[in-house]
Amino acid sequence: MTLIKSISGIRGTIGGAVEENLTPIDTVKFAAAYGTWLKQQRNKDNYRVVVGRDARISGEMIQNLVMNTLVGLGIHVIDLGLSTTPTVEVAVPMEHADGGIILTASHNPKQWNALKLLNHKGEFLNGAEGQKILEIAESNDMHFAEVDDLGKITKNDAYIDLHIDEVLDLPLVNKKAIEDANFKVVVDGVNSTGGIAIPLLLERLGVHPVKLYCDPTGHFPHNPEPLKEHLGDLAEAVVKERADLGIVVDPDVDRLAFMDEKGEMFGEEYTLVACADYVLSKNPGNTVSNMSSTRALRDVTEKHGGTYEASAVGEVNVVELMKKNNVVIGGEGNGGIIYPELHYGRDALVGVALFLSLLAEKKMTVSELRASYPNYYMSKKKIQLTPGLDVDGILNTMESNYSHEKLTTIDGVKIDFADSWVHLRKSNTEPIIRIYTEAQSHEEADSLADRFIAEIKAVANI
Repeated sequence: MTLIKSISGIRGTIGGAVEENLTPIDTVKFAAAYGTWLKQQRNKDNYRVVVGRDARISGEMIQNLVMNTLVGLGIHVIDLGLSTTPTVEVAVPMEHADGGIILTASHNPKQWNALKLLNHKGEFLNGAEGQKILEIAESNDMHFAEVDDLGKITKNDAYIDLHIDEVLDLPLVNKKAIEDANFKVVVDGVNSTGGIAIPLLLERLGVHPVKLYCDPTGHFPHNPEPLKEHLGDLAEAVVKERADLGIVVDPDVDRLAFMDEKGEMFGEEYTLVACADYVLSKNPGNTVSNMSSTRALRDVTEKHGGTYEASAVGEVNVVELMKKNNVVIGGEGNGGIIYPELHYGRDALVGVALFLSLLAEKKMTVSELRASYPNYYMSKKKIQLTPGLDVDGILNTMESNYSHEKLTTIDGVKIDFADSWVHLRKSNTEPIIRIYTEAQSHEEADSLADRFIAEIKAVANI
């Protein structure tokens, strides 16, 4: 059982001992720290926070604890109930709220839950803001409202529809071409809120959705991370239904992956590549993804005359660099599309609309579309270290050993070779080093990863 407190929020497993798991006491404490921090940002008479959750089993309990803690601080709550992460992000500025909380553990199994925290723009907090909330939680310096000043809870279940309205109003979403294409799509909603939002979006686009695991019970029918090894049922359904493609999202609908008409994965890394290809063809400009994302985005960006730059891993880092570079589209290689025209957050709904627009305009199958992009293959491995080892020292040595190569060191060490790259970064929560590699074949990517694992072991004497 686990409780992880970090600058990006608090996450853990349900049940067990206080301060070792995400118990009701830990939930209340962290929600109170966030509410206290929020009130410190602006001197106002009224404060408002948007709260939504994915469909996981513990969600209703955790949401009630969070909302009533905010009420106890004198903060008014807009309760979206079952929602998606990007929907809450869109709702915060639309409600002129002071912040938002999403209750989701993303792709983690059903025993996990988490509080993800937003600012008044509907964007994730930065490191300094997250650290301040951790400090407030540890200090217990929180003061609650008197009885006449308690907040109120207002339910609003319209925001998934409003979010879809915002997506459909985007100039680059080609609704007519999509409707004319008469697509048939199988949707794996992993029995969470994607099973609500994605079929609704498809119907509004004139697409025929076939629902697979779209009942928002929170009982995930398979590992909820949208990877090939978890999606055998989707592959079978796409072929059986003779569908044009399959769509799968994670439980909070900020990650998106596609499956072609043959039941083969389009490639989660290529979700952003395809959406960027479409957007850049209409609106040339620059792109950003994180350092562990595919080089194919750089290739597509340069094809359209733009410049690509990589950020440190983490959505907040991607967004910061996107704003700095004034990019037209960006995101993360795990299927996270960030389209600033709508909002600065990973959003599977906008990703679906842009991808289908591209597919409809090109009049080709999903497998043909995938074949039109450069072929890169990734390997993701890790090396377990003995607790107490100087991980930073190990990475510094690796940096020194490869100083003659093109290096990026804003987040661990990334080494760019002519036809491949390797990214070495330490975990913030475990004594491990993660090794991400990309090359022009699976064998080359795996071989490169194994080579660096051996080199790290030699440096660390393990």
